[in-house]
Amino acid sequence: MSTVYLNSASCISAQDTLNDNFFQNLHAKNSVQILKAVEPNYKEFIPPAMIRRMSKTVKMSSVASHYALQEAEITQPDAIIVGTGMGCSQDSEKFLKNVIDNQEEFLTPTYFIQSTHNTVAGQIALGLQCHAYNFTYVNTSSSLEFSLLDAQLQINDGEAENILVGSTDEQTNRTMELYRLNSTIKKETDLPADYLHSATNGVIWGEGASFFVVGKDKTDNSYAQLKDIRIINTLEVHETHNFIHDFLTKNNLSVHDIDAVILGFSGDAGSDRYYTQAMDLFPDSALLYYKHLSGEFNTASGFSTFMACHILKDQHIPDVMMINHKKKEEVKNILLYNHLAGSDHSLIILGKA
Repeated sequence: MSTVYLNSASCISAQDTLNDNFFQNLHAKNSVQILKAVEPNYKEFIPPAMIRRMSKTVKMSSVASHYALQEAEITQPDAIIVGTGMGCSQDSEKFLKNVIDNQEEFLTPTYFIQSTHNTVAGQIALGLQCHAYNFTYVNTSSSLEFSLLDAQLQINDGEAENILVGSTDEQTNRTMELYRLNSTIKKETDLPADYLHSATNGVIWGEGASFFVVGKDKTDNSYAQLKDIRIINTLEVHETHNFIHDFLTKNNLSVHDIDAVILGFSGDAGSDRYYTQAMDLFPDSALLYYKHLSGEFNTASGFSTFMACHILKDQHIPDVMMINHKKKEEVKNILLYNHLAGSDHSLIILGKA
């Protein structure tokens, strides 16, 4: 496939990523079980009457998409594609609570209507009065990757020139309680978390929304080239090297062509073994990690894609992300590797625009 460009990048996360100076103010967060997103003042972007009817993920996505379109100087995208793992969980929980509290009788449909996963893409389209292709991918930790792949295919096929692509996930109280009970979230006794050399299972859970404008042509604002994506559902640890090597070979690259590798170390001892295996392939590359900044969640790869865009554009790697101390004079190619609890593995190659 032909290369497409990421012409803007916007993110709401546990870091203050809407701030222009966020790169200099990144802080590791490893002492709490749950990381909340740093939210903007929504009243600056959304009418107050609408805010109270919107779930957190819709509000975050509305603002992040606004910034992405504004930066790319696009008023009407040719398509809107959103990836989410959990969708509008808050409204889903409210609807289910109403079902139980009212013994399945006299239910209002509002929470049910707003609980569907495609609510985010639909609300963005309504706000823009955009009648173009509108699609939502729900593929756990590969949701953003499928969305980017769809955008790349549409641009390559001449169906579109500028596409708004995003990823979003929110936290809900009941789901977090269940994640504590089944040990998805680390126990308090296992904190602070050691992301790189963890001896315990479980993660610190986060949330956020990341949006990008994927374009056919390079612009003055372009952050990166989106070269290729590979996704696989299941993978054995011993197959990690071949998984990565075959992907690089397909793109006429070797491990020596990769200047930086961003790995999704989450502090979960059971599943981080894949990343440890991957590190061995890149003795000359800058090795980076990021979930100590964002937390783990279904679409955490949106945060890593956002960070990779800034690294390529600014040609600077924040020290807080570094695993080793290798730095190339110029960062031309970045490989992103992510999975969630050992499933849904994805690789993305981003190049300097």
